[in-house]
Amino acid sequence: MAAINSNKGFYDFIKIRRLKYGNCFKTNIFGQRHVFISSTEAAKKILSNEGGNFTKRYIKSIAKLVGDQSLLCASHHQHKLIRSHLSTLFTTSSLSTMVRQFDELTVSNLSTWHHKSSIIILHEALKITLEAICKMLMSLEEKKELEMLHKDVGLIYEAMLSFPLRLPWTRFYKGLQARKRIMKLLDKIIEARRKSKEKYDDFLDHLLISDDQTTQLTDEQIKDNILTMIIAGQDTTATAITWMIKYLDENPKALNKLRAEQQALQHKISCKSYLTFEDLNYMTYASKVIKESLRMASIVPWFPRMALQDCEIEGFTIKKGWIINVDAKSIHFDPMISHDPDKFIPSRFDEDSKPYSFLAFGMGGRTCLGLHLARAMMLVFVYRLTTSYRWKVLDSDESIEKWTLFSRLKSGCPISVKCIEEEDREFPNASKS
Repeated sequence: MAAINSNKGFYDFIKIRRLKYGNCFKTNIFGQRHVFISSTEAAKKILSNEGGNFTKRYIKSIAKLVGDQSLLCASHHQHKLIRSHLSTLFTTSSLSTMVRQFDELTVSNLSTWHHKSSIIILHEALKITLEAICKMLMSLEEKKELEMLHKDVGLIYEAMLSFPLRLPWTRFYKGLQARKRIMKLLDKIIEARRKSKEKYDDFLDHLLISDDQTTQLTDEQIKDNILTMIIAGQDTTATAITWMIKYLDENPKALNKLRAEQQALQHKISCKSYLTFEDLNYMTYASKVIKESLRMASIVPWFPRMALQDCEIEGFTIKKGWIINVDAKSIHFDPMISHDPDKFIPSRFDEDSKPYSFLAFGMGGRTCLGLHLARAMMLVFVYRLTTSYRWKVLDSDESIEKWTLFSRLKSGCPISVKCIEEEDREFPNASKS
């Protein structure tokens, strides 16, 4: 709790113990025995679930807030059923539609930036990603409902690491109340869909209209997983975008190389109003920038699993019921895996990574479903920013926001921006190198 309430973030609790005890150690967290491990070999064994020895397990507060029918908390059997339904959201066709929608929202949002003295990247990214996810999931575009969702999702997010006490003044209680309001909104939308004969080209329609009644998801499963996807799609992507902008500002060589690639693409597709999914294939260096940003930020610092039976990992005996955590952040910063791990070097991804050495989206059967969507959203955002503005980060403080599940910058990464078109008019002969 001290680590959560500090500016270093809750991972500091693990970092201190790993430095003291080594890459495999056990500890107690709220009366539950936890083991932390940080080798690629152990990560493969645990995340691929060799032998069926492990299942996913989140702390009680998270499970109560996202719902026990959420993909994050479902049993192995239910997970397979739910995942098969949700995977249709991330087909090439769906991603193509999403890229255009997200690009439209990004262009609209960024067009107002030059009128402002400063921009908080995290706040803007949270707003854009929420609008994009809600439109994709359930065609929700009504401003009042989006504002309510933005506020309530924030309350749930802040409650995820809190004590599960149902007292009116606690973060957990406020998060539960926010969940109730969101569930009520989703009930209203689902009821309206069933009464309407109108067809919607969105994810909710796909879930409600199923040819196989035996495998159709219940309303509770649909609602819990829409909430899960809103939280995961908004917060993790917006947080990753924020770190990426900070790292690029600190590494001008990487930024200049990225800008050159993006401007070359801009000339190539100048006849089109918006980006297409195919355009993203030309962003090879930008893709490496994203992977390096995710490696360094380690938005999800570890992946928890529960041992279903006694087993052995790295020569240590793991008892049934213990929580074993793959320490992704430690693996990302292992000097035996990544040369100069504390430096921002996108070119380290010129070659394929060692298996299970890059765990930004997990691995194995529970690999993040939205990894291609998150990548696409980050690529679109960085393209529009680098081709529209030059920017400067105004606060380089790396303090972590308190009470957050993902490692978000407390400052939100404020930047000042200068429109490239205005700069070209003021300094027509200036070098753009």
